[in-house]
Amino acid sequence: MAVPKKRTSKAKTRIRKSVWRDKAKETALRAFSLAKSILTNRSKSFYYSVNDELSNSSESISVDRDDI
Repeated sequence: MAVPKKRTSKAKTRIRKSVWRDKAKETALRAFSLAKSILTNRSKSFYYSVNDELSNSSESISVDRDDI
C-alpha cells in the first residue's frame, strides 16, 4: 500500500480546502443567479416550456424581492 513520505503542512491543506470551497461557492452562485433570472423571466440562455395548467390556475406563486 502506498504511504506518503512526509506530512502535508497545515497551510497547504488549508489552501486546498479554500480552493475547493471557492469552486463550490462559484457554482452555487451561478445556479442561484440562473434561478433568479428564470423566476423574473429575464433568462436569455435557458429555454423551458410552461405548463398550461400552471399558467392558467387561479393560484399564483408570489416572490418578494426582499427574499431574493
